[in-house]
Amino acid sequence: MDDAGTVDTETPMEQAAASSRRMAREAGIFVRSIGELHRTEGWRSEGATSLEAWIVERCGLSLATARAYAYVAERLNELPHLAAGLASGELTFDKVRAVADVATPVNDKDLVQQAQECTVRQLHEVARTERGVSRSRAEADYEARSVRFNDTFRTVTAQLPPEAYAEVRSCLETRARTIPSDGETPWDQRVCDSLLDIVQSDRETRQGSSPYVVVVHVPLATLTDESSELAGELEHDGLISGETVRRMACDATVIVAIDDDVGHTMYEGRARRFPTDSQRREIMRRDRHCRFPGCTNVTFTNVHHVALWKSGGHTNLDNLALLCQHHHHRVHSSGWSLTGNANEELTFIAPTGRVMTSRPSPLWTTVSAS
Repeated sequence: MDDAGTVDTETPMEQAAASSRRMAREAGIFVRSIGELHRTEGWRSEGATSLEAWIVERCGLSLATARAYAYVAERLNELPHLAAGLASGELTFDKVRAVADVATPVNDKDLVQQAQECTVRQLHEVARTERGVSRSRAEADYEARSVRFNDTFRTVTAQLPPEAYAEVRSCLETRARTIPSDGETPWDQRVCDSLLDIVQSDRETRQGSSPYVVVVHVPLATLTDESSELAGELEHDGLISGETVRRMACDATVIVAIDDDVGHTMYEGRARRFPTDSQRREIMRRDRHCRFPGCTNVTFTNVHHVALWKSGGHTNLDNLALLCQHHHHRVHSSGWSLTGNANEELTFIAPTGRVMTSRPSPLWTTVSAS
């Protein structure tokens, strides 16, 4: 504050603006570096399945951010003016990303001038206009269709073609109007109830035999004692209350499996080489995806013995880890090594000598400690 008691905002604003230009220059250096890795595929030396996966593991970025950087790095190889604008700090990464889809060696220089004069939002509008020249709106809408699930926030996001969007909306809203309400339930919750009603109605048409399997790990007391406050764990999601467990069990088929004293499913020792179905389920619960650092592959995965079974390794939970086919092959290749306790920490050593570590899902270890 100055002598008059007013707050000095000019200094932090100038500092922030200067810092943003430095961030843009650093982003330019980063993009140039990963562009070289893309060209040489240098990321393969550390076992990554893609440049994006390497960025996630080595640089600590999210997969979405890594994809954006990797895409721009690939595009800028043939766009020297945009690359120079980013490297100098004149253009931010967001501006370059906005026009990267439609940039060519022919319009590269013109796009730099537009990027200097326009906001990021305006640049997205420029890009949409450029795309419209090459394909029809209907084709673009159809190609953009998607349904995505976010397990962390339990959300479903859909991008639909116009006619499909209108049909789905009409269906859900019409059904929501028929659902009894106390007059206080918000409209968006009633629409959600109508979606759930469609899913549950599908089960009823199969005469009570649901094709869907929802797995919850719970203490036996939670099912047998109405007063129990012990929690359960919804597979692929998180902890749920005992009340929720009992509500789900009311309309479900209950399968009983025996866990050890900390809630982990059975140990087999040397009695058998291949893990049981219960062990496989517990490994998926613990690992969630391939255990190789930076790999999020859930499909095409195998259960791997850390210490090989033929060399004396046990078929126990601490010696079994989930690996995708690519990394399963890697750890069997010359020059790679894998050691450790899969319940605690695994150590991967690349042929280059770089050491990488992997730990179980934090949720699994939290439940184990409680």
